Formats: sequence, C-alpha cells, structure tokens
Amino acid sequence: MSDAHKSGARGRKAPAPPREDGGSPSSQTPAPPRHTSGQGSTDSASKSPNTSVDPELVEDLGLEFELRGDVLEDELEAARAEAAECRDRALRAQAEFENFRKRITREREEERRRAGERLVGELLPVIDSLERAVDHTTVGGELEQLRAGVAAVHTQLLGVLSKEGVDVIDPFGQHFDPNTQQAVSQQEDTEVAEGTVVDVFQKGYALGGRVIRPAMVVVSSGGPPPEE
Repeated sequence: MSDAHKSGARGRKAPAPPREDGGSPSSQTPAPPRHTSGQGSTDSASKSPNTSVDPELVEDLGLEFELRGDVLEDELEAARAEAAECRDRALRAQAEFENFRKRITREREEERRRAGERLVGELLPVIDSLERAVDHTTVGGELEQLRAGVAAVHTQLLGVLSKEGVDVIDPFGQHFDPNTQQAVSQQEDTEVAEGTVVDVFQKGYALGGRVIRPAMVVVSSGGPPPEE
C-alpha cells in the first residue's frame, strides 16, 4: 500500500457502531440541557412559602396555602382580631358581673342590718315593760297588778311580731291539720267530732305563711266523723 493511501485512511474517522434498536446514529436527538438556574429557580422560589406568615398555617394547609396563601393569611388575621375582641368582651362582662354580685351582696347585708335594727328598736319598749314588772314585784306590789302588767307586755310583744308578719297558730276547737300542727297525744271524747283539737300544749307561729314552729296539740278520738 502506498504512503498516500495510508495517509487517507488515517484521516477518515471510523464509523459509529449501529444501535441495538436498529436506528441510525444520525437519528438520535440530543437531550436538552438541564437548567440549574434561571427560570427553574424562579418557579421554585415563587412556590416557596413566605417566611413572614404563620408557619403552623403553612404546615397545616400545605399545597392549598401555596395556591391561596395571601387570602388565608388575611382570614387568619381577621379571625385573630375577632377572637381578641371576643376575649375582651368576655373579660369585661365577667368584671361587670363580679361588680354586680358584690353590690347585691352589700345591699342584702345592709337590708338585713336595717331590719335587725328596726326589730330591736320595736322590742326595746317590751323589755322596758318587763323590767317595770320585775321592779313591781321587788317592792312588794300586788299580785293582780303584776298579772295585768305581764299580760300587757305579752300583748305588746305580739303586736311587734305581727308587724313583722308573724301569725300565731292557736287551733283550739279546730279540726287537726298536720301542716300546721303536731299531735302529741289523743284524748277520747265522744261529744266532739273525730280529730278535733281539744287542747293546745304550745302555740305555733308562722312567718309570711311559712310555719316556723307547729302547734303542739291533743286530738280527740272516739267521736262522730267530722262534717264535710
């Protein structure tokens, strides 16, 4: 082989080996270059959450926050403002209720104090009358005058209690009423109706219609049935 022929053979490139899928080497399309900066980085940065928003909101909503994060952030701030306003209202209402409760307590205590002062003021003349009755017995006064004085004091005391709404329960001769009376014994009596109060051991008292102490009575038995 001549030197020129050898030189031409060395100047030509060896053909590329055929592809396994049967395609020619010239039909291969080069892959597009990968971008590590530019538009790709801009898109990634635009989808990253804003660091100034609530991180818990971003974590809970995820992709939904990326789509409408600005709206959700405004709604969150509005909800926080409304919650703070409601809390302030609740605190003010609680303070007002506490002041109202204290005022009512003071007014009730003042009413009880005034009621006690009025009752004591009305009882003082009764005490004066009792003291005069005791003095009368000390100097050797007559028994009849003492009896009359004690009866007057008793009437005076009942008048004071009546002003305060106290009623005396004296059921002698009435049909037995378990709501206002307490039977301590029975006495056979065929001349009166069954269940009639024939004796009163101790009178009862009621305040404003409410029984404070029931009357202690003796009830008849063995007589005719009570009239309807």
